[in-house]
Amino acid sequence: MALPPKVLMVAEKPSIALSIATVLSHGKMYTRKGSTEVHEFEGKFLRGPARFKVTSVIGHVFSVDFPGKYQDWAATDPLDLFQAQVIKNESNPKAHICRHLNQEARGCRYLVLWLDCDREGENICFEVIESTGFNINDVYRARFSSVTEKDVLNALDNLVRPNRDEAMAVDARQEIDLKVGVAFTRFQTSFFQGKYGNLDARVISYGPCQTPTLGFCVQRYLQINTFKPEKFWSVHPYIIQSGYEILLEWQRSKLFDINVATMFQKLVAEDGILEVTDISEKQETKGRPVGLNTVNLLKVASSALGFGPQMAMQLAERLYTQGFISYPRTESTAYPPSFDFRGALSAQRNNPTWGNYVEGLLTSGYQKPRLGTDAGDHPPITPMRSASEDMLGNDAWKLYQYICQYFIGTVSPDCKYVRKKVEFSVGGESFHCTGQHVITKGFTAIMPWLAINDKSLPSFTKGQKIKVSKVELYEGSTTPPDFLTESELISLMEKNGIGTDASIPVHINNICERNYVQVQAGRKLVPTTLGITLVRGYQSIDPDLCLPDIRSFIEQQITLIAKGQVDHHRVVQHVIEQFKQKFCYFVKKIEAMDALFEAQFSTLVDSGRIMSKCGKCLRYMKYISAQPPRLYCSTCEEVYDLPQKGTIKLYKELTCPLDNFELLICSVAGPEGKSFPLCPYCYSNPPFEGIESLINTAKTSTSGKTGKGAGMPCNLCPHPTCPNSLVSQGVCACPECSGTLVLDPISAPKWRLCCNMCNCLVFLAQGAHRISTTKERCPECDSSIIEVDFNKKTTPLADGATLHRGCILCDVLLHSLVEMKHGRGFKRMSSRGRGRGRGGRKGGRGGKMMDPKMSFRDF
Repeated sequence: MALPPKVLMVAEKPSIALSIATVLSHGKMYTRKGSTEVHEFEGKFLRGPARFKVTSVIGHVFSVDFPGKYQDWAATDPLDLFQAQVIKNESNPKAHICRHLNQEARGCRYLVLWLDCDREGENICFEVIESTGFNINDVYRARFSSVTEKDVLNALDNLVRPNRDEAMAVDARQEIDLKVGVAFTRFQTSFFQGKYGNLDARVISYGPCQTPTLGFCVQRYLQINTFKPEKFWSVHPYIIQSGYEILLEWQRSKLFDINVATMFQKLVAEDGILEVTDISEKQETKGRPVGLNTVNLLKVASSALGFGPQMAMQLAERLYTQGFISYPRTESTAYPPSFDFRGALSAQRNNPTWGNYVEGLLTSGYQKPRLGTDAGDHPPITPMRSASEDMLGNDAWKLYQYICQYFIGTVSPDCKYVRKKVEFSVGGESFHCTGQHVITKGFTAIMPWLAINDKSLPSFTKGQKIKVSKVELYEGSTTPPDFLTESELISLMEKNGIGTDASIPVHINNICERNYVQVQAGRKLVPTTLGITLVRGYQSIDPDLCLPDIRSFIEQQITLIAKGQVDHHRVVQHVIEQFKQKFCYFVKKIEAMDALFEAQFSTLVDSGRIMSKCGKCLRYMKYISAQPPRLYCSTCEEVYDLPQKGTIKLYKELTCPLDNFELLICSVAGPEGKSFPLCPYCYSNPPFEGIESLINTAKTSTSGKTGKGAGMPCNLCPHPTCPNSLVSQGVCACPECSGTLVLDPISAPKWRLCCNMCNCLVFLAQGAHRISTTKERCPECDSSIIEVDFNKKTTPLADGATLHRGCILCDVLLHSLVEMKHGRGFKRMSSRGRGRGRGGRKGGRGGKMMDPKMSFRDF
């Protein structure tokens, strides 16, 4: 008898995989660990028995990048990047998702993809197919908007095929953004950071979406700056009716000529008697809202809840993965005809906050939401399960509460009110007053922030004569617009086709992180000097670079790719060629932008403070602390990069034996901080062949980023005799990575070893007078022997002795005093064992150390 086929199911996140597996297995499944958890159970697939394996990725499996030969900023002309090949690397190599998917796919007959149902999710579908090697005919796509039991089962019963066109649209956008963004960013950064010292930005970045987003903020700033206030005047007559003093509104509203306004004031005052010329009453309706889409959620989160777009999306995604709301990325404001409104309302009927109101709707009858826009993606954002503040936490609860009240509002009656207007005539001028009275609160009962306020008027009769109690001439002044709020910026981005519902938060977050704008009170976006100067520079060279038109055109073309109406390669080639020409013109005319920078920022010569001697001219160099930190030699006109984090100081006036530059010490503060010496010249220009791969490993391990601003400190240097090099100060292999634990030279009295690749710290004998490395090696594990000079008062040695030599892995006394810290957890090294020493690499102790004796991981 044939065994039932195996079906591999892949979700976008571990939490979604767990929810799907729980529903399909009815909670009866076996879970085992892998790169991400795998849930196994038996069930039915395509009308027959099957064995299921449900696992997940963690977002994109691959990311686009340039090949290694284009990674060196100094050796690559940014212009070459427009024609460079683009490759896909594993997004998170340490997670081993590719290997995990490949292993789990073995022996499986079918693949079912449960990725998020948007273009990015479709792109990840094909990344999973590539990783697993399935034939496309054996691959199915589940389309769902929430992880409720009903939606999951419905998706399994209505499987479709993955959409390659939508996936290719994402590939096109990624390639365009990479090539254009990196080319402009590298050129700008190198040009301006090589000339100015107080830019206070690690990179001067450009992005086809990011820069037009900044352009909106700067445009508003320029409107404010160039605004000229104008005085105006308005006639304000007052009457007293039924004991109430009422200010009447002038039909002309305001005038900008004081003489004319004064003339009208005199006419009204001289007449002194108002006549009621008309009384009208009209019933008006304030319509209930359409469904809630992502953009509107982000706008309200910023303006009313105080959450930035990035945080709002993080909270919404968490609510979605926990099953409390439907998929939060949608452009649609219209519900499908088959949507189960009664079921969604019934889920809220026992909620302690709005349960009574929902019960009333279910009893008396709810309304269908107003017709909105169907973008063909997901239904509007809808609550799927009832929750309380205790379950969600304060911030998530605020967002969830708004989503629930909004949804309940969409199925509530309209708000109805009567508007009353009384018109008056005096001195040949017309005035009026208005009042209103709510008849039916409707949806405003559950959304009180949209409520109509009652405003009562005393009774009047047509033709009635009323004496004017006083007439004032009000003087006012026009005011400039305020800085853009996040909510207003999101509206502008949506209107001009900049970004998508998924990427808008990322673009706004980028211009904040790049120090182009600052978020101030009321979530207002105020451009910095750097942001203003950049946009003014683009405007002076090529305004298209910061206007939304080009990006809007690109987004339209990408949408056509997603619909299968245009060829992916032709769109990419056309857009890249367009930007290549603009880049060449930009480089040619950069002096126009440079003139603006020169007026706003200090040159390197005028920046910074005296720090250390240059090894070439033996004159003092200046330390520029503004991001990115660097040293500048005005005599040689050379710039030397420094670590991006940490405090920089001169290190005992010691010099590098290779180039005679004075050494610096970089100290990173905090409980997980560390210190290491470096030579400015070696850091910027690593002198040893093959060291670049080691530097890249260290960069990625510690910061998760590669690129400019990382180099070779002394703890990576393989110099055989320098007393500060890895050879001299390295002790043993790191237990957490392929790096080496190096003695922190200024950590006394809290002596410690720091890994030169990751954040692992190993604390040694605390309070010791001195700890130093020696040239001796441990015969058992090949680690360096260290010498400890204990404090006389706390020495653990017999007879008050203070000096002791040994290996921290093999010496019983030293090993008992060692404590390891990695990340957030401490663990005492409690047992001895064979381990790996400092290295098997020629001339140094970095890189992978293959000697099996030298493992520290058993402790």
